[in-house]
Amino acid sequence: MNKYLDLFLTFARIGGLTFGGGYAMLPMLQKEVVEKRGWATEEELMDYYALGQCTPGIIAVNTATFVGQNTAGNVGGIIATLGVVFPSLIIISIIAMFLQNFADLAVVQNAFAGIRVCVCVLVFNAVMKLWKKAVVDKKTLVIFLIVLIGNFVFDVAPTIFVIFAALGGIFLKNKEAKA
Repeated sequence: MNKYLDLFLTFARIGGLTFGGGYAMLPMLQKEVVEKRGWATEEELMDYYALGQCTPGIIAVNTATFVGQNTAGNVGGIIATLGVVFPSLIIISIIAMFLQNFADLAVVQNAFAGIRVCVCVLVFNAVMKLWKKAVVDKKTLVIFLIVLIGNFVFDVAPTIFVIFAALGGIFLKNKEAKA
């Protein structure tokens, strides 16, 4: 299959079947991008995901762009981005036409309640996979705990935590290399 078509269809499937935003998308990205296609390693995907959180825009779109660009250059980045956005554009347009008519129905509200629970499970699963690859020693555990506590105590943008965590990683790893 054409690499561009494969990128588009893969990210269209991910974009069309993932409910709950970028965090819920991580397990599917890991399966499709890392396990099935080998377009990135787990570490690279985590890096793309982290960069996707730090850069302006939607995490899922940013991550698709990074993976596509790494796989097939700038055109690949554009194709993957279009793929991940296309299903949402179609689905949201259709829902917007009809939702106002059905939003007050109990069955619709109950369906959304069920979907929210499912999304929580998917996000938890993604967190557990990230945990296994990210928190690998005492130093990374310390960074994790500082960011976790800081997130509850301070009301700042996530980008600030990512920058401080990156600086902490640089400091701790440089200190380790010198020892």
